[in-house]
Amino acid sequence: MKILVIGSKGQLGHELLIQGNNSGYEILPADLPELDITDKTQVKHWLEKFRPSFVVNSAAYTNVDKAETEIDLAFAVNRDGPANLAEICALFKVPLIHISTDFVFDGKKKSPYIESDPASPLSIYGKSKQEGDNEVRARLKNHIILRTAWLYGVHGHNFVKTMLRLGKEKEVINVVADQFGSPTSAADLAAAVLQIISRIKYSGDINWGTYHYCGHGITTWHKFAEEILNLAKHYIPIKTTNVKPISTAEYPTKAVRPPFSALDCGLIKKNFEISLKPWQDSLKTVIRQLCQKETEK
Repeated sequence: MKILVIGSKGQLGHELLIQGNNSGYEILPADLPELDITDKTQVKHWLEKFRPSFVVNSAAYTNVDKAETEIDLAFAVNRDGPANLAEICALFKVPLIHISTDFVFDGKKKSPYIESDPASPLSIYGKSKQEGDNEVRARLKNHIILRTAWLYGVHGHNFVKTMLRLGKEKEVINVVADQFGSPTSAADLAAAVLQIISRIKYSGDINWGTYHYCGHGITTWHKFAEEILNLAKHYIPIKTTNVKPISTAEYPTKAVRPPFSALDCGLIKKNFEISLKPWQDSLKTVIRQLCQKETEK
């Protein structure tokens, strides 16, 4: 079975290639410059040429602050790209799994968001992702929109790698302590995507639509950073002795972040029998992999 993975050079795409190939799927990697999802002609060419059984879209414009000034580009990639994919997938009758974000919510809720909660994004990034989700819903029945949060992994740029770098350089690191969410391992998310694909392949009764998947448990960026460095110091020298909690107001950014964006993942467990791993357990695995790479240099 062929799976077209768009955004194959990213964190999730990288894991999908590894796990998909290990699971016996034929993974077709696609990314810029070979495939630009904002170009409908290119999208049609790829699906016509390779005839995949599934398309996974992990491509996105993800620079949250830069999106505030690169508005047209953010909407082109995050809204128009998914619209093109959904339209062409409908044409070729191919299911689409589209990756979305917790940033479609405003963070004013005091309990984890469920799939039916109204989206009210605070940033251009969040708005562009929300509109992309809406385009997928409008154009393709056989879709899964998978919202996730605080993604990290061994590949690509992410918060975990930034903290490891700063941990080797600085005695004190200031980290925001009043934003709450759930760190998610790219490897875990990839496994969930492949489990969804397997379920769709072998089951005739599929509840298409929007689902949430993230690491189990809620934390802050500050506590997340502390855990990263506490785990890393068992493998590599860490200079940091103080991870200082600060407020969002003390760390101003161009884009407004939701103060609380934890996701309720009960629906994906119910419909696809996908269980969540505690975020701390998954982090241990990634820290070990990253630090082993570091010591092998």
